[in-house]
Amino acid sequence: MTTTQEISVEDLAARIVDRGRAQRSITAVCGPPGAGKSTLSDELAAQLNARDDGSAAVFPMDGYHFDDLILNARGWRPRKGAPHTFDVGGFRHMLMRLKRNEEDEIAVPVFDRSIEIARNSARIIPRSVRHLIAEGNYLLLDEAPWRDLGPLFDTTVFLNVPLAELERRLAERWRDLPETDRKAKLEENDLPNARKVVSGSLPAEFQIVFEP
Repeated sequence: MTTTQEISVEDLAARIVDRGRAQRSITAVCGPPGAGKSTLSDELAAQLNARDDGSAAVFPMDGYHFDDLILNARGWRPRKGAPHTFDVGGFRHMLMRLKRNEEDEIAVPVFDRSIEIARNSARIIPRSVRHLIAEGNYLLLDEAPWRDLGPLFDTTVFLNVPLAELERRLAERWRDLPETDRKAKLEENDLPNARKVVSGSLPAEFQIVFEP
């Protein structure tokens, strides 16, 4: 049975650097929607860059959302953000390409939350990056095809945030929507997705616990 060790961001960065892999390593930052994965990933990248001479970058899973045209055609638009609404194969192939690190630079897509659409080739990851931080809800999900991502990760981290706090953050995310739409977003999509991540993810090597 895998035991998850609680750790701080500072100690996590030190641990990643101390492992001293000659090749590019990939750290998976996983957690439910609203947990703060993007914020943590940016903070971890900053810590790594300070310790290891500007060699870290973030690669978000959300760039592999299926476009709304596909979601609408399949009747999946109300469930956007659920595990089946991502191009997992495309994300896995990009992770493999990034892991090989054979090119001078690689352009990756990034999800633009202001328009709810992924922008293609929106971030450049140069060959000099030694510590890549992949972040997303389902990186440790114990079901096909997500579990095939596991062997690509050198370090895994889970954000542990109470469900009540997640609900508060997600409600704030959709505060500008009409009440009926906001309730539907929360109760029919975001919160079910959050519960799935918490109950269905494989144990991470490390966890970072929310502190109010």
